[in-house]
Amino acid sequence: MNKNQQMKQKDVFWFWLPLFTSWLLMTGEGPIISAAINRLPEEVVMLAAQGIVLTLSVTIQSPMINMLATATALVKDRQSFLIVRNFTLVMLFILTSITVMIAYTPVFDLVVIQWLGTPLEVAEWVRPGMQIMTLWSAAIGWRRFLQGVLIHFDLPQKVAWGTTTRLIAVTSTLLLLIFTTNLPGAIIGAISLITAVTVEALYATWAVRPLFKTVLSKSAPESDDPPLTYSELIKFHAPLAGTAVLVLLMQPMVTFTISRLDDPTTNLAAWPVIFQIILLARAGALAYPEAVIALSQKENSQAPLRKFAFNMAMVLTVLTVLFIFTPAVNFYLFQIQDVTVGVGQLVQESMPFFIIFPALNVINFWLRGIFIFERRTSLVNIGMVVNITITAIILFIGLQMRWPSLPTAAAALNIAMICEIVILAVKYVTTDSYEKERVQLSLLTK
Repeated sequence: MNKNQQMKQKDVFWFWLPLFTSWLLMTGEGPIISAAINRLPEEVVMLAAQGIVLTLSVTIQSPMINMLATATALVKDRQSFLIVRNFTLVMLFILTSITVMIAYTPVFDLVVIQWLGTPLEVAEWVRPGMQIMTLWSAAIGWRRFLQGVLIHFDLPQKVAWGTTTRLIAVTSTLLLLIFTTNLPGAIIGAISLITAVTVEALYATWAVRPLFKTVLSKSAPESDDPPLTYSELIKFHAPLAGTAVLVLLMQPMVTFTISRLDDPTTNLAAWPVIFQIILLARAGALAYPEAVIALSQKENSQAPLRKFAFNMAMVLTVLTVLFIFTPAVNFYLFQIQDVTVGVGQLVQESMPFFIIFPALNVINFWLRGIFIFERRTSLVNIGMVVNITITAIILFIGLQMRWPSLPTAAAALNIAMICEIVILAVKYVTTDSYEKERVQLSLLTK
């Protein structure tokens, strides 16, 4: 691409596509597991337990979620690779210790029963599930670090192949356990999850090895940037880690609210199904920050990246509407997922409240990607603080007013996301990067 040549939409699309494929495959993991659990005994209780196990596990490893963005932005040579690698290993040890504390000590009762208010018939299956997921944070954090390295060095397709191995592993493990054992659904789900992420982490370790013979070798030239230090790494990653923690605290907050409103067991079973649908719809958005970070290094990239984000938001909204208001939702819930009539009806009644949520995520993640590229990660954290605060306020009001569980969750998530977008958008239009973009566009159109 020439210096004065504007990036095209197809350039953004082909870089984003492998990352989107990876997220789509990864988000397909949850529906596969829940579809299996729904075909086993005590499906409502087991699905609720599986949802809480996954919520807790993902929340614990949340400080490492944005390691993908951190590695994409900061790993530029062997020296920076080693700095980020060492930091990753220390964080993984800490997070694994937290998992052990919750899964194997009386802290479990405090967190799951007292704080989350989980019904006892569900909680008894959450503990063994958490014990099986002990190494979840280690596997997830390690592979996200390595995936960020692959993305930075223009190998996003290897990220997609890694997620393919993960999906194959989770499906194979599910089928093997279902047909050869009598294990409860929550246990089968946990074993399948930990097996899949371990396989993906091993693949990422293998996929990154060729780089040690080229750009990450001892003889490779160092980056023109100043050497990365631990203090700079922590300064960059800490706001992102805080943002991820805040994001994932929403799940326990929603679970906390649902468990204290009417018909908690059915609603706790319906919420993971809704969340999985939303996650699938958000796959394109979740893949976008790393594309923004990587492509923002090129000239004249900001306008095409923004246009791509708004186009994606419109497409996702149309697809979400088509899914909710056509027979597709019935087919998915009752044929693929095989949910009970009560859970299925509850999901159908609640899904319209989430129509705009995938589109809001696209705009939000586009803005986050810009600020991460500019190393202004504190702004991302500020936006997330606003988001979590609004979420908590609306959930609290819904709890006090005894509103229906899932519409309350939808109102909290949508309104909070809109508030965060407003905060980030105001910061964006007042930054130097936006002014430079306007100058670039004016020159290109002359």
